[in-house]
Amino acid sequence: MKKYIAEMVGTMVLVLMGCGSAVFAGSAAGAVSAGVGTLGVAFAFGLSVVAMAYTIGGISGCHINPAITLGVFMSGRMGGKDAALYMIFQVIGAILGSAILFALVSTGGHDGPTATGSNGFGDGEMLQAFIAEMVFTFIFVLVVLGTTDSKKGAGNFAGLAIGLSLVLVHIVCIPITGTSVNPARSIGPALFEGGAALSQLWLFIVAPFVGAVFSAIVWKVIGNDK
Repeated sequence: MKKYIAEMVGTMVLVLMGCGSAVFAGSAAGAVSAGVGTLGVAFAFGLSVVAMAYTIGGISGCHINPAITLGVFMSGRMGGKDAALYMIFQVIGAILGSAILFALVSTGGHDGPTATGSNGFGDGEMLQAFIAEMVFTFIFVLVVLGTTDSKKGAGNFAGLAIGLSLVLVHIVCIPITGTSVNPARSIGPALFEGGAALSQLWLFIVAPFVGAVFSAIVWKVIGNDK
């Protein structure tokens, strides 16, 4: 049970810090305290992963992302029951993180372009959004599988590599979808946003999972000793 609770807490922190940076400081960077822009939000998500990787990595592996859990499961590193429970607790954690953000916004103001940090795409841009989420999740999960490999991995530097790769992904993908590459991270904010965020939520679940499947396949090919 400890590893499931760890995944819940880790995902809560990721959503609270990552989406929170967009909610409260996501406007274009300008004068002091006027916003952090794309780079600031990207680093908020990446640094959240780094912090949690070195906090709960030894307990649960710090997936805090159902797409990563799917990739790890398909790579044969965990069983189906564990994978399912990981995903459930990750979604619960994301909802908790979003609930805290909702409470903060409801009791005060916010200066970012969004009140929840939900993902979305414009009219006629569904294919672009799907390709982006699939490809960037593929890259992110591939980094995770490679750096955490027991024989070929990066050891204690894995958390840093994973966090920085998430920063990189966000820098490119934020202008397209707000960057999900994580179904749980999208589910929490969408529940509080409603409307278009909920109607588009399917894409931010399906595309990352498709990308994760390709990651597992590719890593089995290039990471196999045989």
